[in-house]
Amino acid sequence: MGYRKLGRTSSQRKAMLRDLTTDLIINERIVTTEARAKEVRRTVEKMITLGKRGDLHARRQAAAYVRNEVATVKEDGEKVVVESALQKLFNDVAPRYADRNGGYTRILKTEPRRGDSAPMAIIELV
Repeated sequence: MGYRKLGRTSSQRKAMLRDLTTDLIINERIVTTEARAKEVRRTVEKMITLGKRGDLHARRQAAAYVRNEVATVKEDGEKVVVESALQKLFNDVAPRYADRNGGYTRILKTEPRRGDSAPMAIIELV
């Protein structure tokens, strides 16, 4: 197969990858296992590529995958501006990589997890 099963059913795996992708877009850095980091890299790079396209169809494709979570809350005078993960992807993250052709993420290996000694990694946006 061309992907890792990660010890889950297909629906559980898809939900986990959607959550990790959304969290990486919001926080720009997460700590997870190496296998999960290598799988989430594929989806995050696809989402950033959609963000770089920036048209309506790309936005709808990304919205079908990325969770509807609050990324930032800012006060603008008397207004409170709430930015979702999708808005952050298209407004902040994707323009950062306008001149870059792929390779938007970096995986750094860290010490094994205490308890089950699973190999851990930090995945972050470059």
